[in-house]
Amino acid sequence: MNAIGPGCVLYMGNAMLSDNLKLIELPSTDELACSDDIPVDNEDQNFLPNILLFLLNSIWASRTDWFFGVDMAIYHTTGANPRVPVVPDGFLSLGVERKKGGKSRRSYAVWEEDDIVPILTLEIVSYTPGNEYDDKLEIYRKLGVLYYIIYNPEYWQHDQHQPLCVYKLVDGNYELQIKEPLWLPEIGLGIGRHQGEIGGIEQEFLAWYDESGNRYLTAEEKAEKLAQHLRSLGVDPDNLPGN
Repeated sequence: MNAIGPGCVLYMGNAMLSDNLKLIELPSTDELACSDDIPVDNEDQNFLPNILLFLLNSIWASRTDWFFGVDMAIYHTTGANPRVPVVPDGFLSLGVERKKGGKSRRSYAVWEEDDIVPILTLEIVSYTPGNEYDDKLEIYRKLGVLYYIIYNPEYWQHDQHQPLCVYKLVDGNYELQIKEPLWLPEIGLGIGRHQGEIGGIEQEFLAWYDESGNRYLTAEEKAEKLAQHLRSLGVDPDNLPGN
């Protein structure tokens, strides 16, 4: 039996010895580091997950029972040390507060979230390989993440994988799902790639879809669609009253 440090719960292997000690002795997020101090080496690792977050802010505007983290540490008790986090490029949790206690999270500690693990994690393959297909896959499998997504738009042929791999946890193991966009019934959204314009730049990005396969539009696209509709009615959107 090993102790993992002052203020931490005792473990025997990966098993917790006492459930009633869990909330008392595990460190709080105020004590834990809020990042892994490793700089993002690919702008898409921050930009693309934020597109998904901004879309959710619109799609689920009336909901407060979800949280989408970008480049945020997840602390959990399924590894050797609960003070060592895994830091996905993006992750989604359902059934948690949008703002925990009305405040922004420093990090995500599973034991402070009613033991709710993320239902989806996203890794974007960067210029420097990050073991997305092996080590991280095993971490998320043990953690119990239902959907693990790897987006690899540039190096997928070299890695002998698809540019977008969605793995679903089935009977304790990940199975690759073959469809795009892929409907995720437990989340109520689909996910897939789209080639379009973001901030005036044409590029491929990840997007959410409805059950019929229709893509949810970005705020920029909605504004342009409205402008086109106004023009069809003979109204100049650039010369509306108040502009």
